[in-house]
Order: sequence, then C-alpha cells, then structure tokens
Amino acid sequence: QVQLVESGGGLVQPGGSLRLSCAASGFTFSGYTMSWYRQAPGKERELVAGIKPAGGRTNYADSVEGRFTISRDNANNTAYLQMNSLKPEDTAVYYCNARWAWRPAKPDYWGQGTQVTVSS
Repeated sequence: QVQLVESGGGLVQPGGSLRLSCAASGFTFSGYTMSWYRQAPGKERELVAGIKPAGGRTNYADSVEGRFTISRDNANNTAYLQMNSLKPEDTAVYYCNARWAWRPAKPDYWGQGTQVTVSS
C-alpha cells in the first residue's frame, strides 16, 4: 500500500522556520523525483521545490529560492522541506509528491497535505 505522510506543519510567525517531512512507503522511493507543492485558498496548486532521485539536482520556485531547502534521505524513504524566513504569503497546504523518474511513466503519488500558516 502506497503512502506519503506529511508532517511538520503548523502556525509560525513571519520570519520563523518550519521543517516539513514526507515519509514514504509502499514503493521504490529511490526511483522517484520528490517534490513539494502548495495550494493557498482560492489559488491553484503550485510547485515549490523538487529533488531528483539521487538527491544531486534540485529546483525551486522563484518565490522560495534562497529561503527553502529540499532534501531527501533514501535510506529512510523520507523527503524534507526546510522553510526559513517564512512570509505570510507562504501560508498554504503543502503536499508531498512522488513522480517516477524514468520511462515508461507511472502514476504520481500524493500525500494528504499539511497546513502551514504564517501569521503574527
């Protein structure tokens, strides 16, 4: 049974930090690109950051570049998103995504989401 379980969300003041975790099970984690998406109320889901299977290549949305860091631990089937210098506009539900990195393509996997609220 495939599972992606996010944790680490919560309420934080502007300028604060949070670390999100995404625990994966039921599939070959090391073969998947792991990404974090977010969706704010009334807005479309957007890509925040991604990391390739081996962990050497990452990409970030312009809005979080320099503040967020994505990482992964293939030995423990977990992906992380370290979020620093948080802003109110970072408030959203954050979702973990797993996408098979090879051909032929396979269906994506999604977590249930974790709420991040940045407010004073």
